[in-house]
Order: sequence, then C-alpha cells, then structure tokens
Amino acid sequence: MQRQRSLLGLILVVVIAAIAVIATIPVPLGLDLRGGSQLTIQVKPSPETGIKTITERELEAVKRVVEGRVNGLGVSEPVIQTVGTDKILVQLPGVNDPEQAERVLGGTAQLEFRQQNPGTEGEFIALNQLRLQLNAQRALLLSAENGKQDAEAIAKNKAEIEKNNQAIAKLFSSTNPPLTGKFLVDAYGEPTAGTAWNVAIRFNQEGGDLFAKITKELAGTNRSIGIFLDNELISSPVVGVEHAATGITGGSAVITGNFDAQSAQDLGVQLRGGSLPVPVEIAERRTVGATLGKDSIQSSLYAGIGGLILVLVFMVVYYRLPGLIADISLIIYALLSWASFALLGVTITLPGIAGFILSIGMAVDANVLIFERTREELRAGKTLYRSVESGFYRAFSSILDGNVTTWIACAALFWLGSGLVKGFALTLAVGIGVSMFTAITCSRTLMFVAASIPSLRKIEFYTPQQQIIDRTEAQS
Repeated sequence: MQRQRSLLGLILVVVIAAIAVIATIPVPLGLDLRGGSQLTIQVKPSPETGIKTITERELEAVKRVVEGRVNGLGVSEPVIQTVGTDKILVQLPGVNDPEQAERVLGGTAQLEFRQQNPGTEGEFIALNQLRLQLNAQRALLLSAENGKQDAEAIAKNKAEIEKNNQAIAKLFSSTNPPLTGKFLVDAYGEPTAGTAWNVAIRFNQEGGDLFAKITKELAGTNRSIGIFLDNELISSPVVGVEHAATGITGGSAVITGNFDAQSAQDLGVQLRGGSLPVPVEIAERRTVGATLGKDSIQSSLYAGIGGLILVLVFMVVYYRLPGLIADISLIIYALLSWASFALLGVTITLPGIAGFILSIGMAVDANVLIFERTREELRAGKTLYRSVESGFYRAFSSILDGNVTTWIACAALFWLGSGLVKGFALTLAVGIGVSMFTAITCSRTLMFVAASIPSLRKIEFYTPQQQIIDRTEAQS
C-alpha cells in the first residue's frame, strides 16, 4: 500500500507540473490554423560555375541563408525545411504579404569581403556595438510568447537594424576586382585550445591572391575586413601586423572571435551559403486565410471535446468504477500530452490535432484491454486484488505490441513524410508514449487504491453480478 501511495503522490506532482507548463508555455499554431503563406523554393544547379548537381551540403547552405532572410522578415514560429533533394519549404504563419516574402527569399545570397576605410576606426566601434545590441533585441522580441509579440517594436527594431547596416556599409569599400563569394571554396568551424572555436575559410587561386592583397594593406592598421552577406555585416576580423609584408597567403585564413561550437558552425554555413552562386526560384506559393484557420481549429476543438465526452460517458456506463478510473486517467493523459507538446515545441496543425485525438482512442483501448482481462479473472473466481493484478499483467503484452507497431508506423511517416504528415506522426507518437504511462501507471495505481478501500470492494462495482452468477452456474 505504501508503494501505491508513493505512486499516487508522483502522479499528483506530474499533473501539477503539466498544468503549470500548459499555463506558462503556449503551443504554437501551424500555418493551417493561424493563416499565412507557404512558399516552395526550387534550388537549381549552375553548370557554368561547376555545380552540376545539388547535394545535401549545398541544400543545407541555401536553407541557412533562407532562415536568415526569414528572421529579417520578423516572422514568429516559421517552418523551414528541405523537401526532397532540391527544394526548400517555407511556411510563414501570420504573413499577409506573400509577394514581399517571395521577393526577399527568391534571390541568390551575395557574399563579399570589403576593406574598412581609413579614419573610420572609432565610428565603426560604436556602430558595431549598436549592431550587436540591435540583433540581441531582435532575438528577444521574436522569442516572446506566441501571439504576444509587439509588432510595433519589431518593426521599429527592423528599421533601426537596416539604418545601422547602411551606416556600417558606408565605412567599407569593395576591392578592385571585388572579392566575392564566388572565390570561396569552403568555410567551416574548427576547435582550438580549450572550448574556443574559430572559422576556417579557403579560397581558390584567384581569390587567394585577392585576399593576400587585402590583408597586406590592412595588416597592423586596426582596420577590419568586413564580411558582408546580403549587404549585412556578419563578421569583421582584424589582420595582425605580422602579415604586413606579404599578407595572408595560401588562400586560407582563420576568422577568430568569441565563437562556441554552434556559432562557429553557423557562420561556416552562412559563408558557404553566401558563396553558392546557384539560381533559385519560387516553384509554388500558397496563401491560407486567417478565417479558414480560425474556423478549422474551432471545428476541430468541438469534434475533439464531443468525442472525448462520449468516450468518458461510455466508459462509466459499461465498465462502472474502472470506467470512472479510466476517465480520470484519460484527463491526466490529455494534460500530460499537451504539456509534452509545449515542452517539445511541437507546432500544432490540423493533422496534428487529428493525431492527438487518435491517440486518445489508443489510450482508451489500453484501458479496455486491462478491464476486460480483469473481468475474466473475476468471473474465474479470483479475489478482487488478484484479478486487478492479473488483468494488468495479462494485458501488458497486448498493449505493448499494439503501441510498438503504431510507433513503427509513426516513425515511417515522420521519416518519409514531410510538412503536415510529420506533424501528425509526431503528435500521435507522443500521445502513444504518454498513454502507456497513464494506462500502466495511473490506471493501475488508482485501481489498486480503489481495491484497498473497503466500501469500494463490491464486485458489482467492477463487473455485472449476473455475469459472475451465470459463470458459477455453468461450472456447477
């Protein structure tokens, strides 16, 4: 009995924690529920620049450039993912001007290395510090709770960033000829001593010569090499005085700074994406109205609540006290599942809601198996406690087999599917995992607690008395 009380306390703590999570962390809504735009970007090879096929590496680099541009749009909860071998799917909830998004996302990124002009050292330090502050402010604004972003503050921050970028750009001049991303062969993060990271870059022969020329002119001057992506400064390394004689030769260099593993890898991907001279075009554009999203979620909620009420009533009428216990477990299941969605950052879509409702049916199915096994044991003449214990033991293998096979189907849908199909698979898989906990732990604990209370030990609370009488008469 002590063990059951401990489990009951654990369940209570978990439920309270789930309610706290639901109250503080909102679950983001997908494009089909919130409305917005969806773009499919086709990435094309460029034989004239040596890129005859699009590989996963190039696709990932272009995806990172697109992510940077979407952040510039100030969109909250965007979905950006690769589709197949040469497409990128971009979902922009809440965007009412898909043409603007198409213009921003449809071009090829421009990467350029520029020289800082003489006499601008002090002004650059001030502007660069402001740049870092504005970018930090943008990240903070976009990370606000879903639906509570300050649109006016985001727009003001975006305007200030653009103004700051223009002011910084005036402090740098292009080389002659310009050292652009077309000369860059590779860029990647590499570890140094301790936990620090640098970003290594490598040019082709022509780019290496231009880079050596630039670094020779800037070495020891405290002026920076401005690395601009889409005319926005992303890094500004300074060349040491030791390179004043020849510059940095060999076509390779290292960008040092306050990098950790993630930021170094991110900058490497940004540079590779900026150096990718491949054409892209908008292959498909869709717009989902906000009214459709509102109607859809309202209808889905009505369907889910209605179905849940019918299930709760049926379980009590047919299974009596165990049915009431199953209803309590089902409510706990719903709370834990929704809290899991919030913690995992699952974006809820219509297929996701369908997966959630389907997993409720799976959770009820587990309880049905347990209760039917328990009734069989009671009809066989076993005591209530032994019947409950044996019912859970005998039903466990069936429940496990059914859930594992469903998990396999979810894994296949998530691995091979895309977009909304993945959302359905994820919510269903999470729901099945939670249902295992509620059926095996919550229902089992509550059943044993009920069996330990003298006033709740009456057999008719668990199965119709007539069924036991009929079985006894048949055996005699």
